[in-house]
Amino acid sequence: MEHYKFFQNKECEYFPCHETDKPEEFNCLFCYCPLYHLGDKCGGNFYFTEKGVKSCVNCLRPHMKDNYEEIVKILKNERN
Repeated sequence: MEHYKFFQNKECEYFPCHETDKPEEFNCLFCYCPLYHLGDKCGGNFYFTEKGVKSCVNCLRPHMKDNYEEIVKILKNERN
């Protein structure tokens, strides 16, 4: 098993920081989304507030248990 791909901090006062019907699969590894800097090309469920700030409150993409490989692949492609 590849435990480095999944981490939960159930003692965090914000856990889970997004609504989910599967809290046991909520991944805290990417607590701050590494795709945030991609703006509207991140592929997540975001919206821009009236002030133009990107809000990811409805996005679970980096917190889904099986998305580790996808996130790392995107980050690797950003470097190239």
